[in-house]
Amino acid sequence: MVACLSATAVAEVLHVGFGTHKPPYVFEGEPRGLEYDIVERAARNAGFAVTAYYAPLERLHLMLRRGDIDAIATTHERSGVEAFYSDVYIHYHNAVVALAGRGYRIERVADLGQYSVSAFQRARFLLGPEFEQMAMNNPRYREEALQINRNRLLYSGRIDLVVGDKRIIQYLNRDVDDQVDVSQPLAWFELFAPTSYRVGFRRDDQRQRFDEGLRMLRESGEYQRIQQRYRSD
Repeated sequence: MVACLSATAVAEVLHVGFGTHKPPYVFEGEPRGLEYDIVERAARNAGFAVTAYYAPLERLHLMLRRGDIDAIATTHERSGVEAFYSDVYIHYHNAVVALAGRGYRIERVADLGQYSVSAFQRARFLLGPEFEQMAMNNPRYREEALQINRNRLLYSGRIDLVVGDKRIIQYLNRDVDDQVDVSQPLAWFELFAPTSYRVGFRRDDQRQRFDEGLRMLRESGEYQRIQQRYRSD
């Protein structure tokens, strides 16, 4: 462990899968973002050099199972994939959103079953058993590989409800404002507690080293500085 954390040690390459473009957490193809920075800095503390791969979550989980990558971000034990899971490194706050003009009243997860719903990939596994049951029984439930598509579906009125992190949805408005009317008022339904995410590793020794690097990141104050950097985005 001492050798792994030594500043003079040669960094071991860690191949990490991140989801597709979801600012401000991950900027696809760019070495930045709230989530990317936390994972990269914690890994660096542990003696790793991160090589990032960007793909839809379903594909990343397949790559992890095949051994094409060493680890996958934005996942946890309910993902359905066998892995060694790190300590929690970030929280997303997912919500349900609709065009306010439609006047929907959503009070519980089961209410989603009567509407068309678009969520992020693997939401059916990650948002709890009640949501999973709704998704299984709702023929109008779908999951989008690209986050930006949910903004287009929402503002164009082609979907009743969208499920996703509020910061991502609001951030991506700037990328679709020339395609749909993003000035339309929205109604937000806060049905979910914050979702805790971990990094899933193929090897337990790499998971242990990452956890130690994450602990160092928090204790140094750099974790808080990374959060502050993206707070205004």
